[in-house]
Order: sequence, then structure tokens, then C-alpha cells
Amino acid sequence: MAEAADRDPTPGPAPGADPDPDPEGHKGPLTIYLVKQLELAIRSFMDEALRPYGLTTFQYTALTVLQHRGRLSSAQLARRSFVRPQTMHEIVRALEERGLIERAHAPGNRRIMEARLTREGEELLAACAPAVQKLEDRLLLDMPEKRRSAFRQGLEDGLASLTGRPHG
Repeated sequence: MAEAADRDPTPGPAPGADPDPDPEGHKGPLTIYLVKQLELAIRSFMDEALRPYGLTTFQYTALTVLQHRGRLSSAQLARRSFVRPQTMHEIVRALEERGLIERAHAPGNRRIMEARLTREGEELLAACAPAVQKLEDRLLLDMPEKRRSAFRQGLEDGLASLTGRPHG
């Protein structure tokens, strides 16, 4: 009997599916499930787009964080890149070996090493920009301009609600 259930071709609800409508009357998966699915799809496409440049999505993220924030310790970079400190240690080491970042002691605290982009890192990010923009354009392609703005605002609002950090 259990074997027959295992072979049932009728799919059950998607993981994270909410069988009851939400307050706005939508049925289907929870929003957080859809966001995770979008994240996984973006990561897959980003890895593919960045492969010719020898970067992973995580490495690219670390480089762009440094581009926007300047000098950061590995711990700060890990938090802003949404990875564990151990993972960031490996990312920093690989980027430093490629000459895309350099590290120096933090002013006033010689125990902390801060990373910053090198000219080579800046140039690589500039080279990657068209491929990343193409993916962004593809994501938003079938979305009317008014919905694009609302989509982005909703993502920013959700992130701010969960993290307690203001937008930006």
C-alpha cells in the first residue's frame, strides 16, 4: 500500500505551499518559498553568467560589497554577503590569491585585517557588469514598469522588516 503511494504521479502541494488564501486572496506557495525559489534561480544564472570571469556568485557578492563599503574585515564582509565567517575566509583567500583584493591591518587594531578591492578587482567588476545587468533585465522583462518599482519596494520592505535595518 505504501509503495502505491510512492508511485502516485499526482503531485502534492509544493513545499511551503499554503492551501488557504492569504489576506489578499492569493492561493499557492508562501511568499518566503517564492523568494527562496527566486534566489536559487538567480544564483544558478549568476554562476553561469560569472563563470567566464572565473567568479562564483559568492565571490562576486563579496567584491561588490567591498566596492560599495570600502575596507571591511572578513567578519563584516561575511555578514554583508550573507555567508558564514568560515566560508568568507575561503572566499577572501581565493580573491586575494587572484589579486582582486588586498588585506592590511586595520588602523588602530593590528589584530584585524581589512580587505579592499584592488584595481584588478574593480576592472573585473566592470567587465562583469554587462552580464549581471543582462540577468537583471531578464528577471524584470515581463514585468510592467509600475510593477517593477512595487516589486523592488516590496523586497526592500521585507528585508528591512526582517533585519531591522533601514533601506539602502
